[in-house]
Amino acid sequence: MIKFSIIIPVYNVEKYIEKCLQSVFNQTYNNYECILVCDKSTDNSDIIVDKFIKLNKKINKITAINTGLSEARNIGVNASSGEYILFLDGDDYYEKDFLETINSNLFDQPDLLRFQVREVYPDKIINHSEVSFDNKNGIDSFDYIKKYHFIENAWAYCYKTEFYLKNEFSFMKGCVAEDFGLIPLIIAKANKVKSINYIGYNYIQREGSLMSNKNYNHKIKKMDDMIFQAKNLYKKFKDIDNNEKFLEFINNSLIYYSTTLKYCDFKRFKYEIKELNVYDYIPNNNFKRKIKKMLIKGNAYIFYNFVLRYLWRK
Repeated sequence: MIKFSIIIPVYNVEKYIEKCLQSVFNQTYNNYECILVCDKSTDNSDIIVDKFIKLNKKINKITAINTGLSEARNIGVNASSGEYILFLDGDDYYEKDFLETINSNLFDQPDLLRFQVREVYPDKIINHSEVSFDNKNGIDSFDYIKKYHFIENAWAYCYKTEFYLKNEFSFMKGCVAEDFGLIPLIIAKANKVKSINYIGYNYIQREGSLMSNKNYNHKIKKMDDMIFQAKNLYKKFKDIDNNEKFLEFINNSLIYYSTTLKYCDFKRFKYEIKELNVYDYIPNNNFKRKIKKMLIKGNAYIFYNFVLRYLWRK
């Protein structure tokens, strides 16, 4: 049986896809399949992909038009035949021993295996690591995971296919906050979660100002989608016991992300967040609850933006 199904959505990543695919093909462990879901790129991405297909029989190319990242991942999952699923973005890449290291840590068959990430900027590299743990349930594991970075990023985990399909997980089509609406739920439903202190995923940070018109419009769309997905998550978490930490994380994420916007947009989203009754999901008699409540009610945007970012992650 194939061990790993690596799902890579491909759209306009001609500058990165060759390094991405080369990092897969250079793996020291080779029991895998690589599923490329190609969305008719307007650059040379498909040409580069076709070149690699001729060199490696492990590639399964699927053409899907106007699907977006979420649906591309769903299509890849449905086409997979591996025991475990991995998501890799077309502009990122693996370390050479990535699959070998992941495989050596699956002997106890966790539903979910978390690994560590390296952020690669044009002028610097940031390595992220955290305390490892073995086979905790989803609720207990989240107490560890929520303290660190890349909590809801789909590519930061390895998923047992049987567990994934049994729970009928899927990314919401058309959303740019696709990971936020799914990964916390996956963690909560897992019976066995494992985290290893191994940095094997290289996350490329592209150049460009976050406040440029194109990127900023994306941020606004993401905030809209996060609020929409939060409503769905509230409903789904009602059936999960001991869900307080997850609900608090959802609310913290909404509040925190709103502070990264321009003040005029922050004001609009502040009222939308209030309408979600976020106080209902923040523990009582808590200093952070009092601070958050005060700031949501008020207009202390500057204080909110520069001081409380620390508190949201606690």
